[in-house]
Amino acid sequence: MTPALPAPAPEAFRVASWNIRKCLGTDRRRDPDRTLRVIAATGADIVALQESDRRLAPRPAALPPALIAAASDYRPLPLGGSAVSLGWHGNAILVRPDIELLAHHKLDLPSFEPRGAVAADLRRGDAAFRVVGVHLGLRGADRLRQLGRLSEWLARQPPLPTLILGDFNEWAPDAIFPPLAPGFTVLAPGPSFHARLRLAALDRIAHSPELTVAAQGLMDQGEAARASDHLPIWADLRIAK
Repeated sequence: MTPALPAPAPEAFRVASWNIRKCLGTDRRRDPDRTLRVIAATGADIVALQESDRRLAPRPAALPPALIAAASDYRPLPLGGSAVSLGWHGNAILVRPDIELLAHHKLDLPSFEPRGAVAADLRRGDAAFRVVGVHLGLRGADRLRQLGRLSEWLARQPPLPTLILGDFNEWAPDAIFPPLAPGFTVLAPGPSFHARLRLAALDRIAHSPELTVAAQGLMDQGEAARASDHLPIWADLRIAK
């Protein structure tokens, strides 16, 4: 099993991001139930997933929505690229029942290989904010173009406190991601890849200035250490009032 994280700090909400590798673990077992147990153990209010669908068309969900509904209190946002997909280019967002969906978006990102991003305007209590889920390309030039396209899109949206969660595919620990500067701070909660070797902080969380970080980390205990080749990352945040 996976030890659950302690509850978020007072007045904070928790986000998590995880490349679930189509629910295929380092033990070569494809186990959606295990994947969902790890997600639940994060205690996150909002979870961005990458590689949530199988690779070939029609890209059926590797983590079935029926399982999510039956075995957790999360619900997937309506971001599927097909009737059987959980996400768009594999990017999906799960939310707890107290999170209200205000708007959602699916974005194509420029790349040598097909890539996309998902975004959702959300409300929790009296606070509205935006969450973007990404899985950036393998080539540095593509990542810069993708973040540039995303930054341009965000500039055209109504202003909201914004989080960008996902697999940034960036190996350099001190990368500055110039398309996001100066408006975003980028967190690298820990060496999330490879789950067995802890080589690089490929998975990151970027936040706009209206958000402050109360805590951050990665999950590397129990099933979380073998459910994917990536480890889940998380952060507890507060929105400035």
